[in-house]
Amino acid sequence: MTTAVVVGSGPNGLAAALTLAAEGVRVRVVEASDVLGGGIRSSELTLPGLIHDECSGIHPLGPGSAFAERFDLAGAGLIWRWAPAEFSHPLDGGRGAVAVRSVAATAAGLDDGGRGWQRTFGPLAERFGAISQEFLQPVLHVPRHPLHLARFGAHAGLPGTLLARLLGSPDAQALFIGVAAHAFRPLNTLASSAIGVALTTAAHAFGWPVAEGGSAAIRDAVLVRAAEHGVEFETGRRVTSLDELGSPDLVMLDTAPAAAARIAGDRMPARVRRAYTRYRHGPGAFKVDYAVEGGIPWTHEASRSACTVHLGGTVAEIAAAERAVVAGRMPARPFVLVGQQYLADKTRSAGGVHPVYSYAHVPAGFTGDATEAITAQIERYAPGFRERIRGMHVRSTSDMSRHNENYVAGDIVSGANDPWQLVFRPRAALDPYATGIPGVYLCSAATPPGAGAHGMCGYNAARRALARL
Repeated sequence: MTTAVVVGSGPNGLAAALTLAAEGVRVRVVEASDVLGGGIRSSELTLPGLIHDECSGIHPLGPGSAFAERFDLAGAGLIWRWAPAEFSHPLDGGRGAVAVRSVAATAAGLDDGGRGWQRTFGPLAERFGAISQEFLQPVLHVPRHPLHLARFGAHAGLPGTLLARLLGSPDAQALFIGVAAHAFRPLNTLASSAIGVALTTAAHAFGWPVAEGGSAAIRDAVLVRAAEHGVEFETGRRVTSLDELGSPDLVMLDTAPAAAARIAGDRMPARVRRAYTRYRHGPGAFKVDYAVEGGIPWTHEASRSACTVHLGGTVAEIAAAERAVVAGRMPARPFVLVGQQYLADKTRSAGGVHPVYSYAHVPAGFTGDATEAITAQIERYAPGFRERIRGMHVRSTSDMSRHNENYVAGDIVSGANDPWQLVFRPRAALDPYATGIPGVYLCSAATPPGAGAHGMCGYNAARRALARL
């Protein structure tokens, strides 16, 4: 029987393990932590009864992914929930914009920007099933839907600030730039629209759902399927060398590239080692979870119904903050993402106290305390927020790295996301998962399609490994 060892039990490690096991491979997963799941874990971080997502909280690319459909995670107990609105972007003075599932309804609320929004995202949303099949795999492939992919690429290849301007009104511009900022990179550079276009289109096609009971429910559903296929797990064991794993036919490394190079040691070809050790990570995330009495009193009324709220002001303000962060400078007013998952999933709250998820973009390895900067940004758009806080949990970039070693210097998206990495990640190679060692593959979020499409990196890597057996 073919055997495999998967190192790391994040969403991609678990997906790789399940994909291999479903094809008859005997799989063992080795995890350094005492708890499985990596970035898809949930805990009572602030007050008893309040469920907070520890890292990944919103899942735009979750329900429609090939991995979720292949293994029927819904049938294994995973329940997706949606808030009334997908995401919003408040501005000063109570203004702002909100995105709902319908492209037409979103456009109707954008005044002069509605026509540009409809023209940009309407055709993409109609074809998103085909388009997502293309970008949820390595960029270098023969497309099955070349015309749809070309239309997507025509928008995705633009600088985020340029595409925002093309949308028209300030509200429409801000609504898009908040999504584009998920890339953690300067928004005036080529292809900095790519993540924003993908996630905005996903909002109109599938919505931005959360997992009922917390993101750990995704892990639990995968573990149900893994148990059905006989996957074995070993926790609390850190792998430092391939030699510790015996002689399996396959090894899947759900690790950062530099960690994979350390584990592989001299068995890895020098050219691959150089690429892995020089792999560029992006800025960090500084996370604050709040327990909030009665929820956040947003001045922009529609933000009170949105699962995700992007804070940072105008396009110019956010672009300047992102440039500073990438350059290693902490902005006074950073870009902040706020998650109100409880609006979709009532099981996360306790009475009238609700869990609120937030993080700011900060320089890689930022050693300061961004708690006040995050709180101030929320207070800016929701006066009275401070008085409603009943509990708080802070996780710095250093805490992020200790909590999950794949988050190098606090980088939760596992890469710099520049144009080079969008095409070649983690290195320039026809097979982005191959490590240069026969039977050993990298399957973490540093491989295509990257962070956010939970499980797809591991799923793709495992399928590639199976094809080469």
